[in-house]
Amino acid sequence: MEVKSAAVKQHLHPASPATWVDSLPSNIRPYFYLARFHNPAGTLLLFYPCSWSVTMACYAHSAPITAVWTYVGLFLAAAQVFHAAGCVINDMWDKDVDAAVPRTSTRPLASGDVSMFQAFVFLIPQLALGVWLLSQLNDYSLRLGLSSLGLVVLYPAMKRVTNWPQAVLGLCFNWGALLGAASVVGAVDWHVYIPLYIGAACWTIVYDTSYARQDRDEDAKYGVRSTTIIFGDNIRPILAFFSFIVCSLVTYAGICNGHGYPFFIGVALGGLHLARLLARTDFENKESCDATLLSNAWFGFWIWAGAFADYALKTQF
Repeated sequence: MEVKSAAVKQHLHPASPATWVDSLPSNIRPYFYLARFHNPAGTLLLFYPCSWSVTMACYAHSAPITAVWTYVGLFLAAAQVFHAAGCVINDMWDKDVDAAVPRTSTRPLASGDVSMFQAFVFLIPQLALGVWLLSQLNDYSLRLGLSSLGLVVLYPAMKRVTNWPQAVLGLCFNWGALLGAASVVGAVDWHVYIPLYIGAACWTIVYDTSYARQDRDEDAKYGVRSTTIIFGDNIRPILAFFSFIVCSLVTYAGICNGHGYPFFIGVALGGLHLARLLARTDFENKESCDATLLSNAWFGFWIWAGAFADYALKTQF
């Protein structure tokens, strides 16, 4: 009877594929999974808007190449830290729901491998490290960065309050589109970076709706609100519309920043990637939806590559 029950449980809640984290000692392994260190997608999606903003500000002010690499490196580290902390906060909010959903039932908090107290203790040094990284920036950037922490903490609750939690996620996940420029010049040119910020937030709606589609039935069952539910069978044309808004706003930001053709080539390549991804995604297939998250990072890369190529052409280092 016990063997049969275990088999049924394994069928209902299949184990996650093996990753490099499985080679770590068993006592620390759950914490690496809790922070999503095994999956770079979230960190990259958080990082790229920062890199766009940094590079665009360096372009506008003809900053030296050392400034580009210094701030890009700093924001890459910060993206890893804050993404990990955000995942811990999210899983603390969603522990009970995660336990009921097959895809997330193996997460450390949901499965009981990590207690709420242990997760909280694990979260404290991550937040401390994140604040220390922000303190390496100028005072204006530090205040701007800290002002986003409220959104980070409240986002998980939005899944129970609004049908548009992906929009709230976009607002907190893309704060770097403002913070990157502020770190370089100590101020934000709102005419440039508000369109960039809103465009990046719309990008988050695109990739997180695509990713969340795999949990649509479970979300509806347990009262978790999501754009993937309200978009319904019209998900592809609606996400195509949002993709158009993303590319339009990023293009407008580039025009306001005085960019040349390399930047817009990057936007075009990113737009083509989004169009190809939307056309190929099977929204009725969980594996296809899951794969969209990492694939969307290529859009972020192409925007940054275009901005950096334009910077290189202008400054010639």
